[in-house]
Amino acid sequence: MSLTVAVQMDPIESINIAGDSTFALMLSAQDRGHTLFHYSAEDLNYADGRVWAKAHPVTVQNVVGDHFSFGEPRNLDLGDEADVVLMRQDPPFDLGYITATHLLERIAHKTLVVNDPASVRNAPEKVFVLDYPQFMPPTLVTRSLEEARLFLAKHGEIVVKPLHGNGGKAIFKVGNDGANLSALIEVFNMTWREPHMIQAFLPDVAQGDKRIVLIDGEIAGAINRLPGEGEIRSNLAVGGSAVKTELTETEIEICRVLGPELKKRGLLFVGIDVIGGKWLTEINVTSPTGIVAIDRFNGTDTGALIWAAIEAKVALR
Repeated sequence: MSLTVAVQMDPIESINIAGDSTFALMLSAQDRGHTLFHYSAEDLNYADGRVWAKAHPVTVQNVVGDHFSFGEPRNLDLGDEADVVLMRQDPPFDLGYITATHLLERIAHKTLVVNDPASVRNAPEKVFVLDYPQFMPPTLVTRSLEEARLFLAKHGEIVVKPLHGNGGKAIFKVGNDGANLSALIEVFNMTWREPHMIQAFLPDVAQGDKRIVLIDGEIAGAINRLPGEGEIRSNLAVGGSAVKTELTETEIEICRVLGPELKKRGLLFVGIDVIGGKWLTEINVTSPTGIVAIDRFNGTDTGALIWAAIEAKVALR
């Protein structure tokens, strides 16, 4: 089965191909004989029931500094000419991102969009996870300094982060003395209109933050991400390092509970984050990462598993 695949992503020239999951998916798609197009979310257009993008035919190769080649751009009708749209642009999960999901939703009855755009819109990583409080660390969502102080008094040390942040950006630890909490909430309130997420600090983060990838609701693999020296953040994008890992019984149970709902929602490629073997902190559905490191440590081919799942869904449409 040869598919026409439109990849909605950030500028391809700026990615780090050594660890980029989207690039790995593109290499895998090309190896399977699929035709690739590249465009950005800003290139989407709508008129008369059609959604199209000015897209470049693209070929990719695993060569640093020479990893892609564009053909002449053309208007690609995403409903009639594409079999699959990979929605892989990075957050912020802002109105531009949300609008892209609304536009792609209009062609999802004809073209398989991965992940399902309506489900992506309704499942921001730090909001969707609130559906599973039994697995979460103590959590507060608020803009209130008073509520933040009460939460700090109860839990001793806390972490404050943007509700719609990504990549480990703007995550702050506040000690039990509360130093700078008022200033931090002030800055957050000036920067973001939405509430912020405050969680009890988990000392177990020093042993890592596990990224578990699920494909169509099933476990595909995992890595443990260790924070860099002097850091509480373990995201690879901010200097964390990946190591091989195994799943705990609690982590397997978390995946067992989440899996059917992910499948039901059309969230085919998902990465969840678990600290201390038991604390679920995020459900990443926008542009999950980690498959390159998982395959490096486990000798697996997660890209091939994802494409096998996509091809099976296209065959049933």
